[in-house]
Amino acid sequence: DGVQDPGNLGTIIRIADWFGITHIYCSQDTADVYNPKVVQATMGSIARVKVEYGDLLGLVESLPADVPVYGTLLDGDNIYQQKLENRGLIVMGNEGKGISPALAKKVNHKLLIPNFPEGRATADSLNVAIATAITCSEFRRNF
Repeated sequence: DGVQDPGNLGTIIRIADWFGITHIYCSQDTADVYNPKVVQATMGSIARVKVEYGDLLGLVESLPADVPVYGTLLDGDNIYQQKLENRGLIVMGNEGKGISPALAKKVNHKLLIPNFPEGRATADSLNVAIATAITCSEFRRNF
């Protein structure tokens, strides 16, 4: 949802390929998949992962009610303590703003990647590509 940095988008595509994700849906304000920096960062994964642009809110609203919509949010539940399904949609947000408020309302499984050690001052946030890798790894670990 609104990933702006071409390097981040390319890395996310490469991560998706690594974890067997074959489709990525991007909001209209996401970096252009054919930007040379995106293509370079995919390291060839762009040939195996289909990337589409469109109305993410409309896409989520069109899903059957039983399809889980996961999203990483600051008010989410610890990802390491959740039972994750092997189906659904994972929403990752903009580098500075996170998931848009309208789309965040549609997330029915809010996830948090906690800092460690918990309670100690650390970095304010994770890079969206790094957060995507952690999230995908947790889904993979569950199966």
